[in-house]
Amino acid sequence: MPSSRNRRPGSSAAQPRQRGSADSPRRRSSTGAPGRKARAPRPAPENLQASAHDAASDAYFGLTPAESEYHSSRVVILPVPYGGTVTYGGGTERGPEAIRVASQQVELFDEETRREPYRLGIHSAPAVVFRGKDPTPMVEEVERRVRRYLGDGKFVVTLGGEHSISPGAVKAYAGRFPGLTVVHFDAHSDLRESYHGTRHNHACAGARMREHARLIQIGIRSQSPEERALIDRGDVETVFAYQMAEGDWSGGVLAKIPEGAPIYVTIDLDYFDPSIMPATGTPEPGGGEWYPTLRFLKRLSEKARVVGFDVMELAPVPGLHAPDFLSARLVYKLLAYSLGDIPG
Repeated sequence: MPSSRNRRPGSSAAQPRQRGSADSPRRRSSTGAPGRKARAPRPAPENLQASAHDAASDAYFGLTPAESEYHSSRVVILPVPYGGTVTYGGGTERGPEAIRVASQQVELFDEETRREPYRLGIHSAPAVVFRGKDPTPMVEEVERRVRRYLGDGKFVVTLGGEHSISPGAVKAYAGRFPGLTVVHFDAHSDLRESYHGTRHNHACAGARMREHARLIQIGIRSQSPEERALIDRGDVETVFAYQMAEGDWSGGVLAKIPEGAPIYVTIDLDYFDPSIMPATGTPEPGGGEWYPTLRFLKRLSEKARVVGFDVMELAPVPGLHAPDFLSARLVYKLLAYSLGDIPG
């Protein structure tokens, strides 16, 4: 079905667009959009080159105000540019904006599912901004915001920022969806009870999330002896990266998840191999690949009910757009898989 971004979901059909024509959704000029007065692009954060992207809209995926208005949107994207507890490479606080800039180049028709998630409305919420080193108030504010959006019936996508953000969203989701399972993609277990003086360090994200929901981890390849002991006791279900390299791993995970169960997906981007995702603060060799990961996420959404997700730990690299675009495309793919009532 041809993209028709100048009309709202449910409106009458529009004339098909020709790829590369003046009104094609991914062929806009950098100074304006069809039916919209041209305006200056939003200033990019340090090290991001806005001039290389379509900055006609401030919204994620370059949506018009009508396509991203809060009350009519099914989806809310909540950016959380926080990087206060990073312990190696920095820059995760620039992740949400890098994803926003890259998302403006994502095609709005998903070629695999033939769905167009933007038709359900995708609202770009105001960012949760905290500058201090103590992550506790940030986590509490994320929980409050996500709980509010869930109360309004929204599907919430949280974008970081470091992984200490995710427990706030998970706590809100667990309160809304009894029996919630968190499927956690990561290179690191993140099961420490405390790290560098706080229980909300990014290295404690898994420990905090499992206080609110069942936790299944995928792609782990870096951990402490104490974290491994939790796994060996059966407290946390884990698929290690070396096990993934030995053969099919997805069937075993899916077998543990009941039909129709509520699922929250949290993705630390260092789950992926550095060959396709070098822009993280703590890269680890031997990570996940693009298509096997997508196949699993699609099967997961078909068997269970993905009720929300987050994407964390993008640390943009100046001049290297591919990781930013991977992140943005991953968000749109997950929306296409998760929201089964998308027109298409």
